[in-house]
Amino acid sequence: MEILSQSEIDELLKALNTGELDVQQIKASTQEKKIRTHDFRRPSKFAKEHLKTLNIIYDNYARNVTNYLTGYLRTVVQIDVINVESIAYLDFNNSISNPVIMAIIEFLPLSGSVILEMEPTVAFALIERILGGKGITMRKNRDFTEIELAIIEKVIRQLLNLMPEPWENVIPINPILQRIETNAQFAQVVSQHEMVALITLKAKIGEVEGIMNVCIPYLVVEPIIPKLSTKFWFSVKESKVSDQAKTSLENRIKNTEVLVRAILGKSEITIRDFLDLQKGDVLPLDTNVDGDLEIFVDGITKFYAKPGVRKNKIALRITKVLRREDELNE
Repeated sequence: MEILSQSEIDELLKALNTGELDVQQIKASTQEKKIRTHDFRRPSKFAKEHLKTLNIIYDNYARNVTNYLTGYLRTVVQIDVINVESIAYLDFNNSISNPVIMAIIEFLPLSGSVILEMEPTVAFALIERILGGKGITMRKNRDFTEIELAIIEKVIRQLLNLMPEPWENVIPINPILQRIETNAQFAQVVSQHEMVALITLKAKIGEVEGIMNVCIPYLVVEPIIPKLSTKFWFSVKESKVSDQAKTSLENRIKNTEVLVRAILGKSEITIRDFLDLQKGDVLPLDTNVDGDLEIFVDGITKFYAKPGVRKNKIALRITKVLRREDELNE
């Protein structure tokens, strides 16, 4: 709102009195400016449930980054999510001081771009540590050199490789680095008034602390917005845990020992004949010479086989495998 001077007020009153300005026209134009269309079927901002799910996703991401950077830099690194909020892109962009590291990321298979922003203190600490220093940053910010940007690009590509795993319960993503900007004015991925989810991460590298931000425009995740709920996220996770438990159980069962027996055949004799059996006696069996033998696994018929010899040992060649339906028909 502008404050008019006394001379401007006098000129305005004069124009109204002479008819140069129409009061009704001024009212109509004022009312017209206040009207904005809104489609309630397509909300323009994130709900609390969406932000809560993003918090869970990037809390897992922060742990992955912590583990990776700790091993890569060989120093104590701690990354934590400290805030998740929905703001206009203009507010996010205006909060950034140049120079800055802003990685523009294609979030395939979704349309649009996401931003990974890194404060200079964090970027210089990474560069210093990678080059063999102690990770102590300068007090005054300066522009990044081409060599420093190349080092940061390599680190960011590794950080992007860690992002699909936390997202897999919602959608399989393939983040691809498009470019790196050091001036926030050149990182315009959406219009200024579009809503974005801003995930703020606190990064501590050795004794240096700084901020990293992940900026996700609503338009990017709009096609999957129903999946950005804790109920959906945990239901998918529980299903995967069940699959893992099933696989683990199968692996344990595979190493379990079972008793396997091959039955040559059966014969019925009287008790008298049994008591009179001597060495050299012959017992006729109910199995044909060319017939198959039954193979029992822990007392249950599972296979049929033909007897033979292999490497001077009695062996069996499987001729038929009994399936579940075969067992029921036996």
